[in-house]
Amino acid sequence: MGIKKVVVAGVGVLGSQIAYQTALHDYQVVAYNLQVESAKKRVESLRKDYVQDLGLSEQEFQKGLDNITYSTDLSLAVKDADLVIEALPESLEIKEKFYRDLSDLAPEKTIFASNSSTMTASQLIPFVDRPAKFINLHFANRIWICNVAEIMGSAKTSPEVYQTVVDFARSIGMVPIELHKEKAGYVLNSLLIPFLISSMDLWTQGIADPQTIDKDWMISTGTPLGPFAMLDDIGLRTAYNIVSELAKVQNNPSFTVIANRLKEMIDKGKTGRESGEGFYTYPHPAFADSQFLQA
Repeated sequence: MGIKKVVVAGVGVLGSQIAYQTALHDYQVVAYNLQVESAKKRVESLRKDYVQDLGLSEQEFQKGLDNITYSTDLSLAVKDADLVIEALPESLEIKEKFYRDLSDLAPEKTIFASNSSTMTASQLIPFVDRPAKFINLHFANRIWICNVAEIMGSAKTSPEVYQTVVDFARSIGMVPIELHKEKAGYVLNSLLIPFLISSMDLWTQGIADPQTIDKDWMISTGTPLGPFAMLDDIGLRTAYNIVSELAKVQNNPSFTVIANRLKEMIDKGKTGRESGEGFYTYPHPAFADSQFLQA
């Protein structure tokens, strides 16, 4: 069960990274997105990071770009796909429509993998026609450095499919993190999301402002980023979608307050690092200043 052609559906902050990382390792990639120009721009914006952090030459980076084609037509994008990696917004309604359409259009051989941050395979399997070929494949942000791939099947996932996805993850430079059973949030987000929500709860309650919270965390733990810098990296749209879904499921009023505050920022165009402004302004955020951690 070899993988040659990969489709990445949803070319946002993380989808663009997944598409490029896969293409860099000599896979033919189709980036499926409703807007081609924005997808191309996001992928191209990775050039500086790959050149600076990994030491790629301009020619090496271009080789990865040359392995990517773009499509707004799902039927054309997946017509010969071996693997489809879904990186769409964290909305059950959006994912349901996508997987129902995908099931009608994808060849029988195609494996479906969701990069969902919070939803398990069992939540999404009712929308597909191939439970044995459905799996979760979750990446961390800044995939070229934070190179883990969390792999989580359901009770219905074929062992052969599971192993194929583990092998694929390793082949694109990832360290496979194999989960033994389903857990919403996998390992990483089971730890990270409560931390980020606790940070935003402190902010929305007016207990401390984002920079103060980040400063405390960075000094106290010796880590280079605080929670609000992390949120800017992740993208506030992703954070908003996650908290909104949790608010529906858990009926927690504090989640609704957080979601509303994030929505206010998003409506003003403050979506995080990619837009140039979120909780910080870029390319020179305050937390990167040498004086940020001083008294």
